[in-house]
Amino acid sequence: MFIAMNRFQVAPGRGKDFERVWEERDTHLNEVPGFVEFHLLKGPEEEDHTLYSSHTVWASRDHFEDWTKSEAFRKAHRDAGNNKGLYLGHPKFEGFEVVQKL
Repeated sequence: MFIAMNRFQVAPGRGKDFERVWEERDTHLNEVPGFVEFHLLKGPEEEDHTLYSSHTVWASRDHFEDWTKSEAFRKAHRDAGNNKGLYLGHPKFEGFEVVQKL
């Protein structure tokens, strides 16, 4: 299994707007082989931002990489540039190989 995460520093007071973007978007993930599950995580609130993370679980790293090259990926991210004012800087990607699962 492979877990892909993007961390977002959301501007103060914009958390609900950020969450709404994710609720209303058409992710196309369910049509992608190897997709297991998705979570949008809300983390701690700091003075200058609230931390959020998108968290996807994949059957393998190869499945995740295939998705990033797919038409479904392009569709899911086509409006991403419209939301830059909601978060500070670029999202930070982190990928993890699952080495233990209980």
